[in-house]
Amino acid sequence: MKLYSFFRSGTSHRLRIALNLKGLAYDQIPVDLRREEHLGAAYKAIHPQGLVPALRTDGDDGLLIQSPAIIEWLEERYPQPPLLPADPAGRARVRALAAIVGCDIHPVNNRRILEALRHDFGADEAAINRWCATWINTGFDAIEALLAADPQRGEFCYGHTPTLADVYLVPQVESARRFKLDIAHWPLIEAVDAACARLAAFRDAVPSAQPDAP
Repeated sequence: MKLYSFFRSGTSHRLRIALNLKGLAYDQIPVDLRREEHLGAAYKAIHPQGLVPALRTDGDDGLLIQSPAIIEWLEERYPQPPLLPADPAGRARVRALAAIVGCDIHPVNNRRILEALRHDFGADEAAINRWCATWINTGFDAIEALLAADPQRGEFCYGHTPTLADVYLVPQVESARRFKLDIAHWPLIEAVDAACARLAAFRDAVPSAQPDAP
């Protein structure tokens, strides 16, 4: 498989984690967002939306786009080890935790939104950091409360093995640190992040370990 990604992209980060947890080998093809390679004709011919990640599969499935859809494909195509619990209530809980990141935090803090704030609305870096902190704080407060309210919570977001919730949360923690937030404000999230960091699948996916990292 070939993974089109950018080392610092949160969506690329979450997909790398999922691939690693599934034990799947992949070649990375860096797409440098800083140089706007994603907006060029060459990449647009591959992925018309001009976003990362994208995954070229080995079989007949072709090019897959949008990290939620790709991770669903991975879960269906390679069900072991599972990223979702077996019971419907557990699956709903894990999906909800992931959606807080994937729907409510990340989309308003991703690169193209921040570039629009800078160039179209004159936001300086202090304003950008305040913007990102607003949505991260709101989402993390909710996740922390949900973790605290779960009497069966293990060392991960749900139970004693990583799930889709951890796949989404850990890259957002990385992003929060980049925007100078103190993760100690959310001790349960910090503990989950530490538990994940003990696993090679997560360590190997961190932005600094990628071939296109500076």
